[in-house]
Amino acid sequence: MSFDITGKLIAKFDIVQRSETFKTREFVIETSEESNGRSFTSYIKFQCVQDKTAMPDKFNMGDEVKVQFNIKGTKWVKDGRENYITNLDAWRMEAVKLGGMPANDVPNFVDQQPPFDPIDDMPF
Repeated sequence: MSFDITGKLIAKFDIVQRSETFKTREFVIETSEESNGRSFTSYIKFQCVQDKTAMPDKFNMGDEVKVQFNIKGTKWVKDGRENYITNLDAWRMEAVKLGGMPANDVPNFVDQQPPFDPIDDMPF
């Protein structure tokens, strides 16, 4: 299942080589929401893996971005005790323009045919 969230990029961390064949990188976005007249700020840390570790390089600190991610959970037992970890695995980032429309989703109307309007095609 995939999720998405929009916020301001506030931190990018270095790539960590976990093994010869596995690398990760983390970044953080800041989000705000209003509830009962109060503003609440959240800082959400994401993880990128493998070929996605370069993804945050395309953005500057303070950029408004939309992050698409999956939630992954892991359970392990150590010393007879169960432990759990949850990761937000980012797999896509895109810039957001003012007004909330992703920058790369803005339609290019110059290259598109105008929509068909049956009223304008009537002979009378």
